[in-house]
Amino acid sequence: MIRMLGTKLGMTRVFDAAGDSVPVTVIQVGPCKVVDVRSKEKNGYNAVQLGYGTRKEKTLNKAEAGYFKKRNVEPQGHLEESRVPDSSVYQIGQVLDVGIFEGIHYVDVTGVSIGKGFQGPVKRWRFKGGPGGHGSNFHRRQGSIGSNTDPARVFKGMKMAGRMGGVQRTAMSLQVIQTDKENNVILIKGSVPGNDNEIVSVRKSLKRGDHKPNVAKHIAKKVDKPEKAEKPAAKK
Repeated sequence: MIRMLGTKLGMTRVFDAAGDSVPVTVIQVGPCKVVDVRSKEKNGYNAVQLGYGTRKEKTLNKAEAGYFKKRNVEPQGHLEESRVPDSSVYQIGQVLDVGIFEGIHYVDVTGVSIGKGFQGPVKRWRFKGGPGGHGSNFHRRQGSIGSNTDPARVFKGMKMAGRMGGVQRTAMSLQVIQTDKENNVILIKGSVPGNDNEIVSVRKSLKRGDHKPNVAKHIAKKVDKPEKAEKPAAKK
């Protein structure tokens, strides 16, 4: 499935048929323009390069300007290539919109997570920490990280304080609640990585595929319990 580019607009909520509130993320998907097509005969693999957004020509260097001019495509703000089973169905200059997700119930969304800066081990790795009393000098510290003379070093991968967030993450198998083709907007249940107005990529879910979600609502109903029969009087 081709990977579409879009912008995370923010979160809101919608109400389903049962009247329940569903938290959703609003993503503007596309329109994306096909900038280049890779074929197995020419490039050794099938792929499509999509462009999203606009970019001023004065910000391009000669290589970038020549790249877009050769393909007769206006400069794109973001480029991303995705593998496809058959690239012959795409043409340079073709425009793709959110309609490509019609009939798809689950998607994977990739974005850069929100950066938290330099954080300690309690926030970064959810360490328990020490006692909270005033007499303790061990509250939110790292603690012991290794042995003494042997091995006399800190092992690789030790969970310690450091930079948190700001890395690429993919939220998988998110349910598609609604697709608005008129506004190029898709509503996805739950949250996705990244800040508002950040670039994200959306593709058909690799795990769930086209399986329809189970939207059946199991509403508990009170069942009138039969009255308990009176116990027979005890024999004297």
